[in-house]
Amino acid sequence: MKRVPVSALRTFGLALLLAASASACRQDMHDAAKYEPLEESHFFTDKRSERPLIAGTIARGRLKEDTLLHTGRDGDALSETFPFPVTAGVLARGRQRFDIYCSPCHAQSGEGNGMVVQRGYKQPPSFHEDRLAVMPAGYFTMVMANGFGVMPSYSLQVKAEDRWAIAAYIKALQLSRRVPVSDLTAEEKIRLEKGETESPAASGSGHASGHGKEAHGG
Repeated sequence: MKRVPVSALRTFGLALLLAASASACRQDMHDAAKYEPLEESHFFTDKRSERPLIAGTIARGRLKEDTLLHTGRDGDALSETFPFPVTAGVLARGRQRFDIYCSPCHAQSGEGNGMVVQRGYKQPPSFHEDRLAVMPAGYFTMVMANGFGVMPSYSLQVKAEDRWAIAAYIKALQLSRRVPVSDLTAEEKIRLEKGETESPAASGSGHASGHGKEAHGG
């Protein structure tokens, strides 16, 4: 019978010991002491294992340094100026977001007789009434962010930039009812006489017809 050298036995034994130690260490990590979600703590005096956030903690990406963008205010006053240029693309985005989130109550025309209202929900005021027609754009972004009356906050559904885009589209809707005929171009006057409410370019790009100079808040 061939004898196994003592050195080989020692090496084999050492290897087994190391393997056993490594597996035990890994198992210890699996079985490490930890709290399950909402488990009671016997260490903290309030018995809560989940610890409250430190005062002043702000989630990543939620530092709202741009006051105008997030509150609709310029200082203490509601702003008539937009935080970014109002382009055809912005109006198209505003119309899209308006049709999704606003039109069920406010209707696509902004008159406040949307489908939800027709089924019994409280009717909001028309955007075309005198009181709202003179409101600055910042007012509409503020209402969208905070809610007003029976209208809930839409701050989670509609991001700040889109709230301003919707406000721009609302101002365009209002302007479409109030622009003087004398300000129209010859082509626009012809379309008006024919009863056309939207130009081919407007329907293709998805923004309201009419002049957009006042959509800039000035």
